[in-house]
Amino acid sequence: MTSTSDAPVQIGRVALTVNDIGRMTAFYRDMIGLEPLSVDATASVLGSGGRPLLELRADPSARRRGPREAGLFHTAFLLPRRADLGRWLHHAAGARVPLQGASDHDVSEALYLSDPEGNGIETYWDRPREDWHWDGDTVRMGSYALDLNELAAAGGGGWQGAPEGTVVGHVHLQVGAIPEVEGFITGLGADITHRYPGATFFSWGGYHHHLAANVWNSRGAGARSYPSTGLAEVEFLGAPGLSPVTLDDPWGTRFALRAREA
Repeated sequence: MTSTSDAPVQIGRVALTVNDIGRMTAFYRDMIGLEPLSVDATASVLGSGGRPLLELRADPSARRRGPREAGLFHTAFLLPRRADLGRWLHHAAGARVPLQGASDHDVSEALYLSDPEGNGIETYWDRPREDWHWDGDTVRMGSYALDLNELAAAGGGGWQGAPEGTVVGHVHLQVGAIPEVEGFITGLGADITHRYPGATFFSWGGYHHHLAANVWNSRGAGARSYPSTGLAEVEFLGAPGLSPVTLDDPWGTRFALRAREA
């Protein structure tokens, strides 16, 4: 079972602006295993179990976002079980999808790649919450080599697409400065759960992190220049009846807080 379900605020969907909506829709359907929920020439919504997780907004003339700009570092799709991640690893190997990294983070095991327009992706599963280690309000999250052979061995049965219960577990941002992003995100009611050189991690309700932000590629980045490809909006879902709020971080990345369905 995913560990975000009891948090008071959760990520709903992530919206990306894309140049080639056909190619990008096919990638997230075929490679990541998301189910197309609605598709036309201007927008695609994909998800799992009928739940929207990703919105692709077509803008063929948008400039391609540069790797050192503020915006998205990766969207992280949380799979319910380790076996699901193992099955996805078999699928990625068979489809010759190049991985950009694989890490054991203490709280999770994660695989990293990019979509055809350079947007970062993480697929991961969470270890049981009772196996996370906290020092006060800070959770232990390291970055160690992941045994891919062992992970693959856990994933028998064949990949059938993102299983029901898959969610966007977290979104990792590129920002221009850590103090400013800490002030912005804690101002939304999130707690800081971990700090790493050049990065800070945030959550609501004791999850290891719903958001992270780093300056590894983007230190000193200015406000984002639109229209461009990349992250358009991160949707958060709060309590039923919540009044919707939309606001931008200091670099122009949009956050929308909306109510969950009762």
